[in-house]
Amino acid sequence: MNLEQVYLGMDTAIPLGIIVNELVSNALKHAFPSGKGGEIDINFCRTETFAAKYGISGQDKDCPDGEECTNKDNFRYILTVADNGRGIPREIDFQNTDSLGLQLVNILVEQIDGCIKLKRSYGTEYVICFSKGK
Repeated sequence: MNLEQVYLGMDTAIPLGIIVNELVSNALKHAFPSGKGGEIDINFCRTETFAAKYGISGQDKDCPDGEECTNKDNFRYILTVADNGRGIPREIDFQNTDSLGLQLVNILVEQIDGCIKLKRSYGTEYVICFSKGK
């Protein structure tokens, strides 16, 4: 875990806790078959910290693109949950799935006015950007 100390309101902190719980639970259930070992990484920081750490401008943040992300340049926080497991199958559309856990994640990301992106290289990585703080 790499977590920056940030103060968030309850309306943001509780959904984030549930999101992390769901994504970590999915990784534990699906990413490491037959008891294979692996790693799950959780990172949370302000976008400025992320940009400084990786030497990029605020406009180049690794936040999701898309029509639903109209406030992309105004994101203040980035949460990533990643694993180095077998990866989520390409045919699964995580934003339109029968999985109740992923449905809940998408609803909660929307609730905090955020955007979510799935990266499928080297396992599975969810990148969630949002603005709500307090």
